[in-house]
Amino acid sequence: MSISLTEVSKKFGSLEVLKGVNYQFKQGKITCILGPNGSGKTTLMKSILGLVKPNNGDISINEESILKNHQLRRVISYVPQIARFPENLKVIELLNFIQEIRKEKGNPQPLIELFEIESFLNKTLKTLSGGTRQKVNLVCALMFETSIIILDEPTSGLDPISNIRLKKLLLDYKAAGKTIIFSTHLLYLTEEIADELIFILDGKVNYEGSPENLMKTEKASNLEEAIAKKLQNSRHD
Repeated sequence: MSISLTEVSKKFGSLEVLKGVNYQFKQGKITCILGPNGSGKTTLMKSILGLVKPNNGDISINEESILKNHQLRRVISYVPQIARFPENLKVIELLNFIQEIRKEKGNPQPLIELFEIESFLNKTLKTLSGGTRQKVNLVCALMFETSIIILDEPTSGLDPISNIRLKKLLLDYKAAGKTIIFSTHLLYLTEEIADELIFILDGKVNYEGSPENLMKTEKASNLEEAIAKKLQNSRHD
């Protein structure tokens, strides 16, 4: 499923965070949203999720407006940057609770095994380390069969082995035809798996295209250098 944003704008008081954003996230592609703090990338993702309502414009999935049909968001899985769980619940209780809320049976076992959290299932969430909580966060979001996956800084707190496993999982989802959107501060991850990236600056799409094309355009040897040059050039315009 593709997601189309048409002239999407959002204000918080007098602050205009998104300024007429147009973009299409393509089915079967991995797209990374990059931008400095305060650029609007989180607001953009939350607008797709319905957590933020745009002041203007439209967001559609396969050409049907999700602003008018909220049930369409059931095809989206979301991994937040910071997951806030009921601290006294055990991990297994949380997994069951989320399935009850969604009124949908998930399939957490493959993910439990992938991220090696079997030994934590009967531990309360308040006792878990940050990295283990992030693994639980991933299992909670990805145990459902959906067509679209949105991840906000999904590698936060993960160990190197879990990072590698997550990367392979996202590539597997891509091969299965899912639409994947993520943000990250790990530019090497974007360089390795993203088909497309959009660079948000001051609420506008400053660049859209492949990581390789941006590096070529900016005459940079890696994505970090290309983004730095892009940001510096934009501030001088």
